[in-house]
Amino acid sequence: MGIIIRWLIYAVALMILTYIVPGISVKNFYSALIAALVLGLVNAVIRPLLILLTLPVNILTLGLFTLVINALMLWFVASIVKGFDVRNFAAAFLGALILWLVGWITNALTK
Repeated sequence: MGIIIRWLIYAVALMILTYIVPGISVKNFYSALIAALVLGLVNAVIRPLLILLTLPVNILTLGLFTLVINALMLWFVASIVKGFDVRNFAAAFLGALILWLVGWITNALTK
């Protein structure tokens, strides 16, 4: 049940991002649901490998490079999912930052 609620929260957050971040667009709620699902899968499978491969850079930047990795994951998902578009890296970075904040709040509330 918790996974479904998180999925819906991330889908709603993606819809809200279209109003906050210029350069991010979502065609409809169905596209947001699919994008949230794919983003969750990509973050579960590919992101840990990227973090491991970029560990020296991540240590040098005191973990801030993780935000770049999150932005790249968001940009990658936008290239896969139809109806979800991220125009540039700056939009992906700001969107990833807001999604991180949503995830942090969601984790705090669901514990």
